[in-house]
Amino acid sequence: MESLRITSMMAENADFICRAIARYITERSGIPTEFINDIPWQERERLLDAGQVHIGWICGLPYVQKVDQSDPHIELLAAPVMQGVRYESRPAYFSDVVVHRDSRFQTFADLRGASWAYNEPGSLSGNNVVRYHLATLGEALGYFGKVIESGAHQASLQMILDGQIDASAIDSTVLELEFQRDPAIRSEVRIIETLGPSPIPPWVILKSLSQG
Repeated sequence: MESLRITSMMAENADFICRAIARYITERSGIPTEFINDIPWQERERLLDAGQVHIGWICGLPYVQKVDQSDPHIELLAAPVMQGVRYESRPAYFSDVVVHRDSRFQTFADLRGASWAYNEPGSLSGNNVVRYHLATLGEALGYFGKVIESGAHQASLQMILDGQIDASAIDSTVLELEFQRDPAIRSEVRIIETLGPSPIPPWVILKSLSQG
């Protein structure tokens, strides 16, 4: 192989991890490895689907949808295990329901009629796990007073900090990285509910590459 192309559909604050992995692969295998991150994540996913990217880090829901096809072109490569007591050395993560520190909301039950942001429709952590949680409560459409698609977990978090929306479910790994990048954020928000655990977003590889 002349070169290896890897990409990520995760939040951009995890890009440094992908760059480190690309360097590691190059150093250990001698195969030049390129991390593709200069295009929108939707385009990166299309490249993976087209076989033009060899390895990808994708959300759990799209992974299930892709491998559930009659002739999937990808397979599981690795499932990350996060540090932290609550992960219990499992390939899992959580959705933390976050509000501003000065918010009047104390529990998820308080959010009826509140303004809510989700990152994007296909996200498990930011959207579908919340829909599942509402279903288990016997709730249907109309629980939140206003719902906004922010485009990214970090955008949802910033909207909370700016007072534009009341709450959002943030991928716990994204939130923890944001706390590391800017410790002041930790004191500006509160976690009022944690949903999950959910299976961690996996790394996948083209079957044609793994069998080659």
